[in-house]
Amino acid sequence: MPRVAGVDIPNDRPTWISLRYIYGIGPKCAKDICEKVGIDPALKAKNLTEEELSKIASILDSDYVIEGSLRRQVQQNIARLRDISCYRGLRHRRGLPVRGQRTKTNARTRKGPRKTVAGKKSVKEMR
Repeated sequence: MPRVAGVDIPNDRPTWISLRYIYGIGPKCAKDICEKVGIDPALKAKNLTEEELSKIASILDSDYVIEGSLRRQVQQNIARLRDISCYRGLRHRRGLPVRGQRTKTNARTRKGPRKTVAGKKSVKEMR
């Protein structure tokens, strides 16, 4: 497996798909990188030469924010929103959807599993 930017990219996939295993690289960026290096995007990652891998690594270092630095940047942005107590920061703090989605029926991914609340007991059961 070729190693680019600290990530093992899969051998058996085309280069432009293998590059997408790097955090911060999507389909468009992956094709742009292949174009800048001058390789065929459909070429399998195992067929890349060391020279091509080093060119890819240098382009990633110079032009893109990826992996650890991107994760750190995203976390700093969320922390800033929390600190200034804006609406989005409060939603992050409470673990609710941030971008205006409904929460009455959906949002189970953000809210977690249902917390069942016991209903009120009737008068007959109290005796």
